[in-house]
Amino acid sequence: MRADDTRTMTRRGVLTAVLAVAGTSLLAAQAVDQAQDSLAGGGTIGKLGAPGLAGRPMAPTTAADNDLAIQTLEKRLRCSCGCGLDIYTCRTTDFTCTYSPELHKEIMGLWNGGKTADQIIATFVQEYGEKALMAPPARGFNLAGYLVPGVLILMLGAVLAWVLLRRRAIVAPVGVPPAPPVGATEAELAELERAIADVDSK
Repeated sequence: MRADDTRTMTRRGVLTAVLAVAGTSLLAAQAVDQAQDSLAGGGTIGKLGAPGLAGRPMAPTTAADNDLAIQTLEKRLRCSCGCGLDIYTCRTTDFTCTYSPELHKEIMGLWNGGKTADQIIATFVQEYGEKALMAPPARGFNLAGYLVPGVLILMLGAVLAWVLLRRRAIVAPVGVPPAPPVGATEAELAELERAIADVDSK
């Protein structure tokens, strides 16, 4: 009876040990597979559980999207979202903006259609008005925006220089004795020197 019990216990122990080793090996293999998948950008570790929380999906960027000619063109046009940035800066820094990607698509469509940068800018001005430009053209009333600030600064500088020069002429230099009067005698000069020495001694 005791021998049978011992054999049963031993068989149970061995079976438990085998199952434990098999389960541990299976879990380790799964962890390795998941880690490899996550390194490759897939698998349960590498996937985002709720993609909607990360914001709207973005279209993949191509080399043409960041071409130097496109960057230069987009830096001359203002984004219409109200941020005050140019289209290129807005679309590459503010990923919540929905306006700059659409404006970029419009620019790329015109560019791929064979239009030059100046023609695209003219199209944007025709469609959205001069507010589409980062800097308005220097003509008509716009010239006042370019010239008036510079003229005002020059005028204020001239007035300030005049005031400072006039003040300097009025204020007598400190510590410099007055020049002797023309035609003073030796006695008058000696008396003047005594008076200055008396003032200095006090």
